[in-house]
Amino acid sequence: MRWLVGWSSIAARFGTAGAVGPVGDGSESGSVHPVGSQLLWGDPDPLWAVGDWRPDEVRVVTVDPFTRLAVLGCCGATDEELRVGLFAARGGALRHLTAWPGSYTAVAQIGRRITIAGDLAGARPVFYTPWANGTAYATAALPLADLIEAQLDIGHLAALLACPETPEALRDTTPYDGVKRIPPGHALVLREGSREITGYEPVASLAVAGPQRDPDRAVEGVRDALIEAVRARLLAPRHAPETLPPDPGPVPGMGPADRRAARGGPVPGIGADLSGGSASGTLALLAAGLPGAPGTILGHGTGAGERLLAVTFNDLSTGGRDEAELERARAIAANPRLHHVVVAAGEEALPYAELEGPLTDEPGPSLVTAERHRRRLAAGSADHFTGAGAREVLDAHPARLADLLLDRRRRHLLHPVSALAKAEGPSPASLFVPLTVYRAARRLARTPYRTGLEEAAARLPQANRGVLTAAAISPLGASLAALTWSRPGPAARWLTGEALAEVSVRLMSASTRPASVQRPGEARARAALARHAADHRVFEQAAEIRSQRLHAPFLDNQVVRACRELPEALRVQPGARADVLRTVLAGAGIHDLPPGWGATSRDGTAATTRVGLRAAVGELIDLFDAPLLADAGLVEARVVRKALRAAAEGEPVPLDGIADLVSTELWLRRLLSRRGTCWTGTAAPRQRAVAGGVIPRPTLHQ
Repeated sequence: MRWLVGWSSIAARFGTAGAVGPVGDGSESGSVHPVGSQLLWGDPDPLWAVGDWRPDEVRVVTVDPFTRLAVLGCCGATDEELRVGLFAARGGALRHLTAWPGSYTAVAQIGRRITIAGDLAGARPVFYTPWANGTAYATAALPLADLIEAQLDIGHLAALLACPETPEALRDTTPYDGVKRIPPGHALVLREGSREITGYEPVASLAVAGPQRDPDRAVEGVRDALIEAVRARLLAPRHAPETLPPDPGPVPGMGPADRRAARGGPVPGIGADLSGGSASGTLALLAAGLPGAPGTILGHGTGAGERLLAVTFNDLSTGGRDEAELERARAIAANPRLHHVVVAAGEEALPYAELEGPLTDEPGPSLVTAERHRRRLAAGSADHFTGAGAREVLDAHPARLADLLLDRRRRHLLHPVSALAKAEGPSPASLFVPLTVYRAARRLARTPYRTGLEEAAARLPQANRGVLTAAAISPLGASLAALTWSRPGPAARWLTGEALAEVSVRLMSASTRPASVQRPGEARARAALARHAADHRVFEQAAEIRSQRLHAPFLDNQVVRACRELPEALRVQPGARADVLRTVLAGAGIHDLPPGWGATSRDGTAATTRVGLRAAVGELIDLFDAPLLADAGLVEARVVRKALRAAAEGEPVPLDGIADLVSTELWLRRLLSRRGTCWTGTAAPRQRAVAGGVIPRPTLHQ
């Protein structure tokens, strides 16, 4: 895990330019530092980079002893552009720190003020906690929890299981009591012990519709943003990882996989997913088509020279990938600048097949599929593109239909509701689907924000009652459930009444607080993106391959901004994502796409998950024989065991809810069994976070 950590003291003193190293003045903050760190600047307000950061991923620009900027990650800005952004931030223009291509975290120190900017999606979050008469901040929550010896926040875990896509329920909390998170699109500003959280992005108003955006110009903006995001990765200096042994080269009888095993990690260069999806395929084609050297370093890895390594995952446990998808992948990989690798895996790569793994910063559903994805990523390059986030930034959240009604664009609902009726299949009930969806969208458009949260809070305690039917998890059922200000998560049906009541109180409290009123579709789409970005961050940590970097350009700031400019009337149309990406490729000079490109892939995820559940049901039932979640009062063990058996037998059970429960239980066990802390020094914490192994019960707040 790589993270950035620092703090701001209430009694700030400034030394000479270029001073490094802890002051060691005997104060609490001066005699503690993170394990395995490199100091970026010293006391009184030190900043460290922790983990295996590459040299090109850490940049510090210093103008004078009182003005400096640290940028960590992949940033496409030049040093001069960083200086310009630093001067703009000195004048209060924080948005300049977030406008460069790439994915990074920026920390600016200007006089007695420190500004840490988060990203728009939430894939690079910022956390903070009061400490030593000041504020400690980091890009990971666990180090801060160790610093203050925090205990678990069971209320946050309850909200994460009950309403994962509702920011009002999660608020600014984390799984660690006392450690807070700044929302996406905001920055943390520290000055002499005080702290302020300020937004740097405009928020859509519910009452006033935005100007009519030109669809062609909006798609051009997406094209330019994606090209710049890919180019930022291609132009970054790429070094063979120093921690790996030398590449043995093209030894006779040794294939690419053998050479990777001999080196202990991925080959240097650029790779991408090529699994039939339009988003990952777009990134692969853009990276291969841009000028320069998109692929592996000449003489390393595949021996393919300057070619991009494209990886397709073929799951043999459920009969293998659809042959049409494989043919499309092979047709795309016919590009002379692509080298295609098909990774075939069987039962050993099923979900739930491997429940051991690293401790992540937070729980996430990817903990049950990490080994599956690690097998795919192990065949990739040291820098690997993935299409994660494309669905969330390009597709239409069902609640956007309410925004269209607010703008009096009823005719644009015709195609999406017709496609939904078609997805329901031929039946008498499908004739009423358009009217049902229209009524739900109109109800949401007419429901004020506060009323919507109050209604959600009132319904939540009953989320664990009733019988789930197949219709409830159908496309229509999912769309109707999404046409609300807040909806229960898939795991809510197995939570205890006490846990649901705790989250209901959180929602009711949020409804009484002042808030910037947003259009319902825009608000719910941003919340869904934030949840996906947080889960993707956990995925990166859970499936991490030594010396490999995963790149998700669709979660970059400039790409998210460009996608938000797409008009609702465009994005709600069936097949809009594939049409936008096809236009993006055409604008980049790529026209020869295989037949069927952009078609919806055969959804084998549910079938694969059910096969994995069936194979691992015995181990999972043992896991919930005496679960920590039950000790915390969040679930009843027998109820979860019954759900596991039902899911393995093929009953209509929300499989993503099962994944949420299992991953949270796994995360709790890994957290309580860990040894050591993230800090060292004379004033280091005496014990790690949650060291006592005590799981507190949730308490209702009146």
